[in-house]
Amino acid sequence: MNRKELPAAYAVPSRHYHNLSHIEDCLAALTRVGGLSAAERETLSEAIWWHDVVYDPTRPDNEEKSAELAEQHVRAELRQEVGRLIRLTKTHDVAAGDRLGAILISIDLSILGTEPVRYDAYAAAIRREFIHVGEDDYRIGRARVLRHFAAREVIFPDPDFAASFDRQARANLARELASLG
Repeated sequence: MNRKELPAAYAVPSRHYHNLSHIEDCLAALTRVGGLSAAERETLSEAIWWHDVVYDPTRPDNEEKSAELAEQHVRAELRQEVGRLIRLTKTHDVAAGDRLGAILISIDLSILGTEPVRYDAYAAAIRREFIHVGEDDYRIGRARVLRHFAAREVIFPDPDFAASFDRQARANLARELASLG
């Protein structure tokens, strides 16, 4: 798979959120990040393009498989860092001082801090991606994920994203948690 084939991978009908629109939103968010070198911007762009290329909600290894594909196809000097960044999207945990990791994870999570209507559309799209999970099990699992993010001292590890999105993200998470019962 090469870069030109990536849009087709994101166009699979079962992708309701993890699709090309998500990638485009992430790339748009990257354009608003200042202070990056050309090499950092390229690395983050590649990580964004490849981070969800493998997405099967029934499997636990999507991030690893996406990282492996990226490492096979991006320029040699970017492979290790792009793969590392993609693997961070499994847990969304970033070590202190990992600036590129903080930016990528904040970009990936930025949907959490959008206006309520957009957040609700995201939540509904995630539910459609997990249609194979029964309603009760979905509510339990989704609530567990949301509580995990809500309990974090910092949802967005990049300070600029935190300043812009944290308050709305916490309100959105609380609202969805309440709706899950």
